[in-house]
Amino acid sequence: MKSFRLMQRHPSAVLMLVQLLGMLVYPFLEDTAGGKTAFNVIGIIVLVFATRMVRRTPGHAWVSASIALPVIVLLGLQIFFNMYYLLPFQSVMEALFYFYAAGSLIAYMMEDREATTDELFAAGATFTLLAWGFTHLFVMIEAISPGSFAAAVNVSSPRTWTELNYLSFALLSSTGIGDVIPLTSYARAVASVEMLVGIMYLTAVVTRLIGFTVQHSSTK
Repeated sequence: MKSFRLMQRHPSAVLMLVQLLGMLVYPFLEDTAGGKTAFNVIGIIVLVFATRMVRRTPGHAWVSASIALPVIVLLGLQIFFNMYYLLPFQSVMEALFYFYAAGSLIAYMMEDREATTDELFAAGATFTLLAWGFTHLFVMIEAISPGSFAAAVNVSSPRTWTELNYLSFALLSSTGIGDVIPLTSYARAVASVEMLVGIMYLTAVVTRLIGFTVQHSSTK
């Protein structure tokens, strides 16, 4: 019961934990026969948690649900009917969902001048949502135009979700680009936008929350 109450009190932490667990688990699955199916199931779980999270923010749950429903349908078609040619459409919709959820969390963090514990967790959850959103844009680009991204290993193979997710986190955090690089103009354009979004998020949102936290501590 105590754990359930903590989940209700800090849903942002639960969302971030689910995403991080998905990132850690999927590398063990993506080379297996049921890897795509397993990851699609993980994706559906994240969609459910993110939709529930939006209900606590200024965002509209019906909007996130309206985006999530087609994604779940497209994921289901890939799971049960092997219709993997739907991947670009699913990736675009899923990116849109994560961006809307991230925007809702940013509005939640910016609506007052106090940094609560859940808002600090929301800062981390928003970062992972943005990173996953851009990851799915990269997946869409790679599906439409194979070879849009290069890597130091498996040069001739299509880039995996894990590789593109790694690139997304590297770009969003401005820590570098790693061994996965965009090659085409469209891939580089999206990568450039992600770098800008990452800088704006860290300087405008995270810095603001840290400032409120320090201010609150100094007034005690």
